[in-house]
Formats: sequence, C-alpha cells, structure tokens
Amino acid sequence: MEAHANERLGFGKMGYGCQHYRRRCKIRAPCCNEIFFCRHCHNEAASLLNSIYDRHELDRHDVKQVVCLVCDTEQPVAQVCTNCGVNMGEYFCQICKFLDDNTEKGQFHCDECGICRVGGRENFFHCKKCGSCYSDNLRNNHSCVENSMHHHCPICYEYLFDSLKDTTVMKCGHTMHCECFDEMVKHDIYCCPICSKSMIDMSRTWKRMDEEIEATLMPEDYCHRKVWILCNDCNDTTEVYFHIIGQKCSHCKSYNTRAIAPPILPQ
Repeated sequence: MEAHANERLGFGKMGYGCQHYRRRCKIRAPCCNEIFFCRHCHNEAASLLNSIYDRHELDRHDVKQVVCLVCDTEQPVAQVCTNCGVNMGEYFCQICKFLDDNTEKGQFHCDECGICRVGGRENFFHCKKCGSCYSDNLRNNHSCVENSMHHHCPICYEYLFDSLKDTTVMKCGHTMHCECFDEMVKHDIYCCPICSKSMIDMSRTWKRMDEEIEATLMPEDYCHRKVWILCNDCNDTTEVYFHIIGQKCSHCKSYNTRAIAPPILPQ
C-alpha cells in the first residue's frame, strides 16, 4: 500500500537524489549546519567557497540528522522516516550513515576499510598491506604496496580510497583511476607516474625496438660508445652500448631505462 501511494505521489524507486546517489532524504552537514543531498554534493559546494580557509570536506561518519524528502521531517539518521514511514533508502548503513535506493550496485560495508563499497561482497577481498578492498581476481595476483589506496590519483589528484570512480592496480602495485590510466595509454605513456615502472606488458614493444635498432646504424663517432643506465623496471645498473633509439637493460631486457652518465668510448 505504501509503495502504491509513493508511486501516485511521484516517489518512484529512483525518483529522488542527486548525481551521486538516489534516496528519499537529504543530510544535514554538522560542519556548516546546511542541508545537502549527500556528502559529495557538500564537498563540491564547499570546494568552491571564495576563502580557502572556509573550504572543507564532510566526514560521512559525522552525519547525525537527515531530512525526509516526502514529508520534510528532520530526524536522526535511520532507514525509515519516523513521521511518514517511507523507506528513505533500500540500502542503509548505520555506521557510514549512508542510504541508497539503487541496490543493483551491490553495496556492502567493509569493517577494515571502515566505509561502504559497491560491487558485491563476494567479489572482493580486503588486502591488509594495501589497506583497501580489491577485486577477487587480484587475490595473490598483485604487488602489495603499503596503503597504496590511501593517496591521491597521480593524474587527477582525487583521493582514491573513497573515490566514486573505478580504480586500477598496476603491475608495480600503485593505483590510479581507470579513466586516467586509459588516458595515459591513449597518449602512449606506459610508465607508472609514481615509480616509473612499466604499467603493462611491453615485450612486443621491446621486440619492435630491437628490430629498429638493428636497422638503424649509428654514426662512426658513436657506434662504439658505451653508457651507464638505470633500469626503471628491475632497478639494475649496467653499462651498455649507446644507441639513439634506446638502451636495453642487460638484466631484464627492458628499454624502460635512463642514462646516468654520458656516453663514452671504452677505455
């Protein structure tokens, strides 16, 4: 009966909310005592304040009051409105003070992360060293970096731990937004912006460089010169023959290297 009444009033399951979440309530931000659809709406508005000293972010756990969008009643955070009885969100987390009507996201609360995640609890595991939930296909299949998710995306600088955007874990264990990763690859940038290691399998590229070097003769003055290089992929330091196209690591055969001394003729 309640569901039919809501439909007649226009309160469809996805009828309210903002671009971030669908719900039948707003939150009161205790930091500034103003009302917003969600903490992300608050943070976006606060980031535009003229004075940098007034800009701030809302901690999700600090929310104490919500305002029902059906009857406009302000009340302590709960799933069901104490006045009109409407369900303000199909998913409700008392710890995060979080409501969302779109349960197809597969929301779940991770006690170790301390926040709600999406994607279904059965599809994720919590990596204690990395300090975050990762997709189950990365279990025993990623390089652990301590607190790797507790930093800002090296490209767009948005904080990754609670970002709404999808995040990828690179071969080196560092993380960034999937869309930022794709944009780097699109512009032929294949090195991690944090540690400079190769982000993807580059074996085909290295083979193509082998062929280019074999087909490209160096001038007589340079064909016998050697140079010391540092490999970004294996961290080995070796002395190799200098070539204008690139220097190949003698240890791991990578061309992701950099010269650490000018090319000289061997003594």
